[in-house]
Amino acid sequence: MKVAITGASGFVSSHLIKTFTDFVSIHRDESEDEILSKLEGVDVVFNLAGAPIINKWSESYKKVLLSSRVDTTRTLVNAINKSEVKHFISTSAVGAYPDDAPFDESFKGYGEDFLATLTQLWEAEASKCTKPTTIIRFGVILGSDGGALAQMLPPFKVGLGGIIGDGKMMTSWIDVDDLVRVYEYILENKLTGTFNATAPNPVTNYVFTKALGKVLHRPTFLPLPVFVLKLLFGEGSTVLTGSKEVYPKALLDAGFEFHYPEINASLEHLLA
Repeated sequence: MKVAITGASGFVSSHLIKTFTDFVSIHRDESEDEILSKLEGVDVVFNLAGAPIINKWSESYKKVLLSSRVDTTRTLVNAINKSEVKHFISTSAVGAYPDDAPFDESFKGYGEDFLATLTQLWEAEASKCTKPTTIIRFGVILGSDGGALAQMLPPFKVGLGGIIGDGKMMTSWIDVDDLVRVYEYILENKLTGTFNATAPNPVTNYVFTKALGKVLHRPTFLPLPVFVLKLLFGEGSTVLTGSKEVYPKALLDAGFEFHYPEINASLEHLLA
């Protein structure tokens, strides 16, 4: 199976290409014709392109976030529709859902903030693909070599980690190894539609923080005030302070089994 990947230099892609070794990289600045030429002989396209979401969201950076996801996906889909590609798997995020309530894929709406609008536009472009299409909504992806966890490790390792605010916000997460297995399972079973790539047991920020401290054998006494994150990231701080309680009902209904359904097991696997 030959795979084409956008965002091939990213954290998730670096894990996918260990499994899907026959791949070609597609870059965000390539034209539709350039992409089409790269799709010759390609069976599946993984769309993971997008500027980093954890950043300060100035108005100009919001345009970057939109362009790197929505415009890039539009160009990619136009090329795929002219190709012999057999399956398209596009990325989205659990930021599609509103805060402070449990959700699974049966919820067909979106939240009302910028991140939800971004995912809605992003998914709309992916849905224009005429090939079998799957949209995977990422939760917080846990891996020791990248993503949010890698950014958290330095302060936690020196005993400066702690809860965010009151620690009550929900975190919907997934072990990166389970995420790779999700891609394999979707392809093996020819699954289409929208799937939440989140472990079946979301946790509060408090529970996550204490579990991480336990694995690292470090104290977690220093809370991080929300206002500090707002000073650093502005509106972009909502990525870190939002409360997303999301469940992978569609994956579970399709028979997928998580190797790391519990936060403690995942962190032990990644860090111990």
